[in-house]
Amino acid sequence: MTAASPTRRGRPPQTEEQADQVRARIILATAEVFAQHGSRGLSVARIIEAAGLARPTFYRYFANAVEPLHAVLRVSNDDLVGGIRSALERTEVPVELGINMIEAYLYWAGGHGPMLSPLFAELYDPGSPVSSYRESALEDIRALIRAKFTDLGRPIPSPLDLDTALHTCEYVVYRISAAGEPTPETVAAARLTMIRSVLVTLGRREDVEYALTIPTLFTD
Repeated sequence: MTAASPTRRGRPPQTEEQADQVRARIILATAEVFAQHGSRGLSVARIIEAAGLARPTFYRYFANAVEPLHAVLRVSNDDLVGGIRSALERTEVPVELGINMIEAYLYWAGGHGPMLSPLFAELYDPGSPVSSYRESALEDIRALIRAKFTDLGRPIPSPLDLDTALHTCEYVVYRISAAGEPTPETVAAARLTMIRSVLVTLGRREDVEYALTIPTLFTD
C-alpha cells in the first residue's frame, strides 16, 4: 500500500481573471509612481508599496519596473491615436475635422491627471521610454491625417506643416498643464489657440472663411 501524497502547501493557483486583476493593479500602481517620480524614479520597491503587494507577486508578472511602465505608455498611445481616429471619422467638413481632433487631444490629456506633467517632461528625453512612444503615436497620427486628406481629395500637407500643427497642439497642452490641473477657462482658451493654429497651418482660404462664421472662434 503506497503512502498518500502530501498536500502541497502555498498559494492556490490563480484563475486567469484573478491574474488579470493583479496585473492591472501593478500597472495602476506604476502609473501612480510615474506621476510622482517620473521614469527615472521608478522602482520595484515603490511600485509594490503603492500596489500593496509582495515582491514575489510582482515578479510573477513582470521582470522589472520598466515592463509595467511600457504597459502604461501603450494604453496612453492607444487612447490618443484611437481618439483622433474616431474624431477624423465623425465628419467630412475640414474645419470640423480639426476641431474634433483637438477635442480628442484635450480629452486624452484630461484623462491623465497628475501623470500628464512627467509625461510631457520626458517627451524629448532620449533616455526615457516616453520619447519612443511619442514618436510612435505621432507617426500613427500623421498617417491618419494623410489618409483623411486623401479621402477628401485634398493635397496631403507637407511634413513640415503637419509636424508644426501637431507640435503646436502638443506644446499648448504642455503649457497649460505644467502648473498643475488647468481650469476649465484655461482649457477653453487653449482649445481656441490650437484650433486657430491648426486651421491656418493645414487649412485653405475657404476653411478660414468658413471658420469665421463659427461664433467665438475668433475675437471680433
